[in-house]
Amino acid sequence: MRVIKHYRVHLGTFAWILHRLSGLGLIFYLLLHIWVIGHLAGGKESFNSIMEAFNNPLFKFLEIGLIGVIFYHLFNGIRLTIMDMGWLVEKQKPLFVIFVIVWLISWFAVSGVMYMRFFGSAAG
Repeated sequence: MRVIKHYRVHLGTFAWILHRLSGLGLIFYLLLHIWVIGHLAGGKESFNSIMEAFNNPLFKFLEIGLIGVIFYHLFNGIRLTIMDMGWLVEKQKPLFVIFVIVWLISWFAVSGVMYMRFFGSAAG
């Protein structure tokens, strides 16, 4: 019986860990979202008070981070689906690099628009 003494961390391991962490982040966000929406049952005042608590710069930046998490999970999920279908399996590393580039470009583009909407009017 062979014993593994060292586990090699490579690009696929990194992609796998990030995909799992982004999935956990999305689950946390979904639970938080359901909790906030649940305040509607308490009436308009209850919902407005919780929304006021979330109306600050920290949560604005967290929303920009959420977009990054959503986009990473989306693009890596597309990459995994492509490989699960047997396409481009031998090109996993270049495909991951391409999807990371697409992810970052998408995230930065949307983040720029969100940042201008959140903080642009405050500067002017």
